[in-house]
Amino acid sequence: MPANSTAFSIRLATIDDASTIRRIYNHEVETYPTTTDLVPRSLETQRNWLSERSGAFSAVVAVDSSDGEVVGFASLSPYKERAAYRTTVEDSVYVGREFAGRGIGRLLMTHLVEVARDSGFHSMIGRIETTSAASRALHETCGFELIGIEREVGRKFNRWLDIAVMQLML
Repeated sequence: MPANSTAFSIRLATIDDASTIRRIYNHEVETYPTTTDLVPRSLETQRNWLSERSGAFSAVVAVDSSDGEVVGFASLSPYKERAAYRTTVEDSVYVGREFAGRGIGRLLMTHLVEVARDSGFHSMIGRIETTSAASRALHETCGFELIGIEREVGRKFNRWLDIAVMQLML
């Protein structure tokens, strides 16, 4: 069921959101190849991650307007460390599995694209494990194009992972 514009809202994440963000993220770490992280985050690590984010690289959360529950989160990160890549960012979007298919990912991604454009970035990259059809479809719906597949660049759950690289020119 698609989300309507009043069902969910986006706001900056705070330290108080660390526990919920950690729960959403760690479920992915422990259960799915959607992240190549192998070790679940501690609450302290999640709090540190949030406290280190600012400006265009701030984390945001999607909130259920009816009860204030955080149902997903997203952020932009520098694409690579070298100075020549400063105009490119990489996105991360995670939605609690129990809220999948309700338009929350698209709401978060649309927000990230706006932030990236408003911040003067030129290009946005999504790096997605190839079997994550929902994430690939989300990126495509938001204007990203598949630009390549990185073959067997990760290993998780005793299998090799291929990563789809998708790009949006801002």
